[in-house]
Amino acid sequence: MNCAHIGQGFVHELRWLRVLLSGLAAVCAFGVQAQERQAEYQIGAGDSIRITVFQNPDLTVETRVTENGTISYPLVGSVGIGGMTIPAAERAIAKALRDGNFIRNPQVNIALLLNRGNQVSVLGAVTRPGRFPLETFNIRVSEILAIAGGIAPTGGDTIIMTGTRDGKPILWEIDVVGMFLENKPGRDIVVAGGDIIYVPGQPMFYIYGQVQRPGSYRVERGMTVRQALAQGGGPTPRGTERGLRVFRRSASGQVESFSPHLSDAVRPNDVLHIEESLF
Repeated sequence: MNCAHIGQGFVHELRWLRVLLSGLAAVCAFGVQAQERQAEYQIGAGDSIRITVFQNPDLTVETRVTENGTISYPLVGSVGIGGMTIPAAERAIAKALRDGNFIRNPQVNIALLLNRGNQVSVLGAVTRPGRFPLETFNIRVSEILAIAGGIAPTGGDTIIMTGTRDGKPILWEIDVVGMFLENKPGRDIVVAGGDIIYVPGQPMFYIYGQVQRPGSYRVERGMTVRQALAQGGGPTPRGTERGLRVFRRSASGQVESFSPHLSDAVRPNDVLHIEESLF
């Protein structure tokens, strides 16, 4: 089997794997959602709600939760419901009405009209970037990516996630593909309101010189120099693998040039040059 066939087979298998993983992400997301729906939605700042009290139509109110998590309600004034589940907020308003001797046994109902307080932003190389509401607090990274249509063909395998946890800023890199390949569901963390998920573009390498198909190509997971050379169709009749050079930027920012082994790993932004054979 020649070099080009090896490269084509390698790329085909990885593309097939990405399609499979996109489906798995959606399936796993559905499974997580189905198994963990016991955690209820928590009201957040910016949410719009409708409050009704049984047999008291004058107390029907549509209002917005303020930035400090409070609402203004007839008779009782300001009530803090931010961070509460809907049943807990219903009980809080009922208690305020009862403690103020306004209604003896109030039956309060809250309907969520617009969810703005608990949203996650998904940016970068996804099919449908945007802001997505969290209907529960058990939505994981794989599920929110599935809601955004999955990682686009131009996207990389690793995402960047920012937000806050326990009042402290976070910055996490999550290997989404490795999460499935290595069977480590613990990396599929739960997202929270205010999180931002960014999917960078796919890493690329570049090949030119005496090669059949010079150009830029995606750096596939575990790709070697031999496979990268196969992506370019292999050397031309005038080229030689012995004349292969790699140009790579070091940590100091300097571009270094060296002759690689064909089994060496290819890194993002590597430039491969095939020199002309002297004979």
